Amino acid sequence: MRYLSVMTDKHELRAAMRATRKRLAGLDPEAAARVAEHADQLPAGALVAVYRAIGSELDLDALSLALAAQGRTLCLPVVVELASPMVFRRWSPGEPLELDLAGVPAPLSLAEEVEPDLILTPLLAFDASGLRLGQGGGYYDRTFAARPATTRVGCAYAGQEVPRVHAEPHDMPLHGVLTEKGYRALP
Repeated sequence: MRYLSVMTDKHELRAAMRATRKRLAGLDPEAAARVAEHADQLPAGALVAVYRAIGSELDLDALSLALAAQGRTLCLPVVVELASPMVFRRWSPGEPLELDLAGVPAPLSLAEEVEPDLILTPLLAFDASGLRLGQGGGYYDRTFAARPATTRVGCAYAGQEVPRVHAEPHDMPLHGVLTEKGYRALP
């Protein structure tokens, strides 16, 4: 019964946080530009996995350009099997994209597969302990489990922080979070 209660809580929290994120995106259209100003605060990593924003996710276009200007190489996640970890393909801003198996823009299949040092992940909510609430598909959870040594940083509006995200056995905490207010390392 406790498991059902946690799942209901997560379902309700997801719905509430989707609305919150959408509201925050509308209230602060300049947040993505301010996030890019904090690119130099991110942890080290020569190869950085960014993402293409869907809906009200925090847009990383400006941050991607800032990271490339720092000399970092970029890649994007690609869903090639629905119940498997994502792979990463090298990508530079402006290069063509195609939809992956999950319907998300991704590098073309001929792009080189790479292993990122740093993964930037979208999220619905996060807490001070580093737990994140994703969309519920498990793509990032499976990917983090397959790459436990890779640095994981959530990208969000500061207003997406909640007092507590309920952890499940497969959840891996973030090492930090990047918002329009800057980068913060998490325990």
